This record gives sequence, structure tokens and C-alpha cells, in this order.
Amino acid sequence: MSRTLLPGKPYPLGATPSRLGTNFALYSELATRVDVCLFDADGNQADCVTLREHTAFVWHGFVRDIRPGQLYGYRVDGPWEPHRGERFNFHKLLVDPYAKAISGRVDWKQPIFGYDVKSSDTPKIDTQDSAAGVPKSVVVDGKFDWDDDCPLDTPLADSVIYEVHVKGFSKLNPDVPEELRGTYAGLAHEASIDYFKQLGITAVELLPIHHFIDEGLLLDRGLRDYWGYNTLGFFAPMSRYSSSGDQGGQVREFKQMVKDLHAAGIEVILDVVYNHTCEGNHLGPMLCWKGVCNTTYYRLIADNQQFYMDYTGTGNTLNVRHPQVLKMIMDSLRYWRTEMHVDGFRFDLAAALARELHDVSKLSSFFDTIHQDPTLADVKLIAEPWDVGDGGYQVGQFPVLWAEWNGRYRDTVRRYWKGDAGMLSDFAYRLTGSSDLYQYDGRKPYASINFVTAHDGFTLNDLVSYNQKHNEANKEGNRDGSDCNDSWNMGAEGPTKNKCFRALRERQMRNFLATLMLSQGVPMLSGGDEVARTQQGNNNAYCQDNEISWFDWQRCPEQERLLHFTRRIIQLRLAHPNLRRRKFFQDRVIRVPGGGKQEKVVKDVAWFSPDGNEVPDEEWGAGWVRAIALLLNGQTLQITNENGQWVIDHSFLLLVNAAHQGVEFALPPSPTGNPWVQVVDTENIADPFACAVTTENVIVGGRALKLFNDALQV
Repeated sequence: MSRTLLPGKPYPLGATPSRLGTNFALYSELATRVDVCLFDADGNQADCVTLREHTAFVWHGFVRDIRPGQLYGYRVDGPWEPHRGERFNFHKLLVDPYAKAISGRVDWKQPIFGYDVKSSDTPKIDTQDSAAGVPKSVVVDGKFDWDDDCPLDTPLADSVIYEVHVKGFSKLNPDVPEELRGTYAGLAHEASIDYFKQLGITAVELLPIHHFIDEGLLLDRGLRDYWGYNTLGFFAPMSRYSSSGDQGGQVREFKQMVKDLHAAGIEVILDVVYNHTCEGNHLGPMLCWKGVCNTTYYRLIADNQQFYMDYTGTGNTLNVRHPQVLKMIMDSLRYWRTEMHVDGFRFDLAAALARELHDVSKLSSFFDTIHQDPTLADVKLIAEPWDVGDGGYQVGQFPVLWAEWNGRYRDTVRRYWKGDAGMLSDFAYRLTGSSDLYQYDGRKPYASINFVTAHDGFTLNDLVSYNQKHNEANKEGNRDGSDCNDSWNMGAEGPTKNKCFRALRERQMRNFLATLMLSQGVPMLSGGDEVARTQQGNNNAYCQDNEISWFDWQRCPEQERLLHFTRRIIQLRLAHPNLRRRKFFQDRVIRVPGGGKQEKVVKDVAWFSPDGNEVPDEEWGAGWVRAIALLLNGQTLQITNENGQWVIDHSFLLLVNAAHQGVEFALPPSPTGNPWVQVVDTENIADPFACAVTTENVIVGGRALKLFNDALQV
């Protein structure tokens, strides 16, 4: 079939449909020929068109009568010289790096490798056609009725983030129609939204939804990729999560999900993986960038370009130093912001993106480009501030405008509640926004994304229930996953009928949740922790797309109690600006109007020992100290209400005790002179939020916390 080909335009890259046809544009510096191959609905190649125009390394052409829904791929010719990093192979079908939707799955039994896998000489080219084993790109019509949808612009300081998996959240929910479970539509179903609203979260942070593939080794073991950190398309929503098919319907369904969540006041943050791709190292498949222009898209070892730099632990690292790769990332971010209406991004292994040569640099072109882009000026930018390379741990080192997953917070809070010695000083920093990490570089407390657990590691329930990882279901001999053990070693592992053990574990979960929501900074709750979701001790469930990872919506009384506790503690946080300040505590004496011309001298924050006196310097480093009180003076918090009037929030007194035995606290006087009112007690299993006016000393039980405020009514 002969297609009418016009010169078309070199921009925008990708497939852009219009009334008369579709413009195709592909960037490749060293290619000598580029063909667009068109496929029917059954995946059979129907036609191939050679792009004749070549402008600024972009191969382009306008093909008449190509409509949205058309399946296509590229074949790119050029030098096959792997020792120089050049891996062009015209026999291999390639996914468009700018594909807006991707249809089909990788078939590892097909010849999808650029080299001859049967030869002992890995640089030998393979001449078999790979089209039958490669997913197809889809021409997409981007039209969508957004009505009056607009960014919610929830201040980061006022956010409560909920990290959640699109499929796992609703897959087993009986209140979601079966055909929608595990999909974008399922996440935005009224039953899901009602759950989010009752919980009180302000944003969902979705595990990767960029189109990804299943590793062949996982499929051989009867498993598949669940988390999604194996990207094939930076512009395409994962088709697996679509109830509307994979030939464009996934784009519309994703947009509708965002629109519905926004209507409920919930922002959408994407976990994005721009540091590496699914193509692996020199032994990996040829699916996209490797065959489009390998030397452009990947960082290669300078003196042997057959091999790849690997700062990510996946076999390759994207070459963000190259202008086109940086442009691709920026185009992707702008697309998800402007066309898909997402509110923010969490960057996986973000330190890898900031490596100019080998070192991580605040002055990298990646940061510079993001900071000057007006499209991204008001989005939430969250870094996972590490990678696996030397010097890759960069917590506290990212530039202004960026927030960070605070790994120091996670480690410190776990160790404190475990009862480790010498944690008091570091714990105090984490409670008050990690000023040691973020105060002196122009950032605020909300630069710290606080978390105790995340998708990677134990769930909260498993953290307090298991002493060792149990990753046997991954079929790697339990060798995978982190060996770091910050769990609460109680002498009894896993499920138990012992009521004492169950009560202690439940209390410890309340301790972690309360600490998270009462800390300055931005709390991130790992989805399911509010109902004690378990993975049976698996701390690396990346390949468990099954009941190990999915939410179980059948809950026992203990889980219902924990859910109620989580809802109430989130509600408490959101109700009081004193618990989510936008500026760091100065730990200084300030003056506040005290009526008439009188003034009184107060502190905005103070630390007390159990004896009621302020903590002496020598106790901060004392290994035996595990109990402390934190006073947050609400009178020093200058906030205004909707009428522009100055409002004073309640003062709070937080008593924490990580020792095994109870500790008696002498309460310091409240700033207002009112009696302290107990509003939270994690030791009280029946009613942790029972209010009680307190005028005398109080005992905080072993491994428990209590919170007081100075209001006569809560």
C-alpha cells in the first residue's frame, strides 16, 4: 500500500495527528535511514514509509490518512560498531521515545536483542526481525474535556501524601465494580475517593505509571514487575492499568482519573523514573533508545563504549548531559503537567540525574533547566536524593524549590522507637523539620518529606512484626532486598495469637503514625499502613503482583482501630498550623503582645527532661536518655485568618518515651497558663484520643507518647 508522504515538521517530536494525517518526527544524530512502520490491529506490519527529511538531527515526515489509534514503530539504520557505542540495527522494530500510548507486551521468546545471542561474540549483529516481540506505539488524539479542572495548588506545607499503587489499591475492593478494579478508573471510583477523603490525605503519590515492561527473568519464574521501575515510555500511561484498552483509551482514562481526584480535592503526584530505562546493559534487549541512537541516550564507559555506566543498579544510566536527553525529560514533565494535569513529581534515584561527570552537582544542567521552566514553576518537585554510585547519598543537598525523601528521618525514627541508644539529639532534629539538613540553603521545613515506610522495604505492620526479611516468594533464595534491620526485635516473629505481643505491635504502629503526623515537615504515608497491611515479611515485593502486595479490604477489629487512629491523627495535624509550620523554629526568645502595652518573653520551642526542667546540654548526647518532652508555643505562630486577623494557635506538649518501662513526667506550665489537656495517648488502646485535663505529673508508658494542648476544649 503506497502512502502519501509530505515533508512535515521536525517539531514536535513523536506522532502528532491532524485532520489530514499524522506528522512523525524522531531525533537520531548518527542514523542513516529512518522508516515508520504501520501495523494493523492484530500487530501485522501493513506498510513502511521512509522519512526523507532530516533537520537538525530530526527525521520527519507527514503521512496522509493516518488517524488516532494507528499502531506504528520505527526502524532506524546506521553503523553497527558496539565498541564505539553505535548499535543501529534496521531489523529491529523500535518504540517511539515520544509515544503517547503503547500497545502490547514484550515477547522475550522473539529476537528482540540487537546482537546475536547464539554467538560467543556479543558485538555480532542479529538480523532477525523483532517486530512480533516488540510493543507498538499508538497515534493518540489528545483531545479531552477537562471542564473547569485546574491545579489545586495545595501548599506543600499543608500536604499529607499517600504513596499508593494504582492496581494494588483497588484490585480486591468489593465496592469497586469488578471490571474497574486495579485500573485508573478503579482508583478514581467513588468508593476509592470516599476512602481517601475519610482518611484525610491531600495527595496520592502513584508508583510508576509510565509504561514499563516485565523482565524476562521474572516471567521465567512465574512473576512479573509490579512496582514499575522499568520504563519503556516516558509519555505513555501504563496500559496494564487501563480498563479502556491499550490503543489510546489508557490516555483518556488516566485524564479522567486526575479530573475526578481533583474534583475531590486530591492532588496527583507521579513517581517518575528518568534515571534509567528497561533496556539494561550491553546484554539487554533493543526496544527503543538503544536502537534510535545509543550514544545519545545512554552514558557509556569512555574508554570502552560497548559498556554502560551504571549509577542505578539496573545496567544503564540515561545521558542527561546530552541536550536531547535533557529535552526529552523536560518535554515529558511538561506533557504530564499541561496535558495530563498532574500536580507534582517524585524523581526516582534523582542523584543520578544530577551527575555531570561522576560527581553529583547542584549546578547540573538538569537542575538549571527545571528551575528556569515556567511550566514547572508551581509543581511539587520531590527527589529521592540518592543513587547507587559513589557519593550518591545526597540527603539535604538538593537545591531550592526541591523537597526530598528524608531518609535520615526514616532511619532515626525507626531506631529511636526501637530503643537504640544515643538517638535523642537526632530524633529532636527530625521532629522539628530537620533544620540541620534544610535550614541553611534557603529551604523550609516542608523540604523534608518525612516517612517511616515506603513501597521499598517492610510495611509498617511487618516492621514491628518481623526480625528478618522473608522474600522467599521472589524466588531468589531470600538474597534480595535490604539486609538493614530496623524492625522491633520482640522475640516473636510474624503473626501471633499472643495478645501481649499483638497489643505491643499495635501500640508501636500508633507511635510511628503519631510521630509521622506530629513532626514538622511533610508526612508521607505508605498506602495500607493505616490498616496494618502485611506482605508476610517481604521487604522487596517489586515482583509480587498478587495478594502479597494488593490491599486486603477484609479488616479485623485491630485494623479498624488503627484506621480510626490514623484518620484522627491526620485530622489533628490539618486542624493546627502549629503542627505544620512553614518556617523553622528559631529556638530564640521573641516578644509577643501580652495585652495593653505589656509584653512577655516566650520561646517558640523548648525541650524538657522528665523532671520538668529544660534538657541540659550533657543529656543530648547521653546514650541512656530515651524520654523527652517538646513544647510548641502556639502564641509565637503568627497566622492570619480569612479576614486578615492575627490568630494564635494552640500550644502543644509532646511527651515521648522509647524506654521499655514507663517514665513519670513533670509537666512544664503552658504558655497561656491554662491547664494541659491530654488529646493523644498511644498506650490507650480503647480510646487513644480521650481528653483529660491534667494538672499533675503524668506517667507515659513504655514505648508510648502523649500529646497535650492548652485549650480547654479540643
